[in-house]
Amino acid sequence: MTTARHFLPPGVGGSAPGAGTLPARSGLGLKPEHFHSILETLPDLGFFEIHAENYMVEGGPYHHYLTRIRSHYPLSIHGVGLSIGAEAGLDETHLDRLAALIKRYAPQSFSEHLAWSSHGGVFLNDLLPLPYHAETLHRVCAHIDRVQERLQRPMLLENPATYVEFADSTFGEADFISEVVRRTGCGLLLDVSNVHVSCVNHGRDPRAFIAALPLAATGQIHLAGFARDVDAAGDPLLIDSHGAPVADEVWRLYRCALEMLGPVPTLIERDNDVPAFPVLLAEARKAEAMLSTFAEAGEPA
Repeated sequence: MTTARHFLPPGVGGSAPGAGTLPARSGLGLKPEHFHSILETLPDLGFFEIHAENYMVEGGPYHHYLTRIRSHYPLSIHGVGLSIGAEAGLDETHLDRLAALIKRYAPQSFSEHLAWSSHGGVFLNDLLPLPYHAETLHRVCAHIDRVQERLQRPMLLENPATYVEFADSTFGEADFISEVVRRTGCGLLLDVSNVHVSCVNHGRDPRAFIAALPLAATGQIHLAGFARDVDAAGDPLLIDSHGAPVADEVWRLYRCALEMLGPVPTLIERDNDVPAFPVLLAEARKAEAMLSTFAEAGEPA
């Protein structure tokens, strides 16, 4: 294994790497309870990822530790508050804060969700699904164009985990995402766990769904845990909880995705019931081993 490289963002003793790309290795979501463990041990990881909205302040301990960690690792910034699919225009104040954060840390990747979370000036603490039709397509593309223009970089768009679908949709989800990517030039964040959750909930083949996505645009993969429930009809219902280890079914689907893609930067997400750092590091090591297998095998067929 290689040792962690040193990256110096603006204002931290040197010039930062450009937006660039993440290494095709495994990474972890950066959690405050792990700041000290990371700095004490400097684990051999490909990158860390933060949620942008946790760092949209000028100073404080989060920035203190992130600045130190960023000097050792590539960084991915993942947004949860842009509300890309909302009917109203983007919140320009939020976008300005995001632009300032990205300028400060020069991450290798920025991503957001294909979802909406605001309406009528009210912010909803959830990532809600969209109908897939021409009106939504036009709106989502316009919002992504504005984000990329303001940030002066391409973004990655994450496929959602969904529990309901809209009767007036005229696109399948994979076709909708493909058209957004084609029109805007954004990339794809392939959340393999979301694929599994959505396909179980809607009775679809997850491998066929992945194959239908614009895979050439994939810049990152996410893996996370989910919770199991049943719906009103007694059918299985999976909830994208980010509160459990990556399930065996998702690991198998991840391997299938790597067979199609080859090695892609892969994040282990854990936002609830966060365990001790070594537990998450073990999951990252499992992803790293799979990535190494496909790196040694060369390009996908």
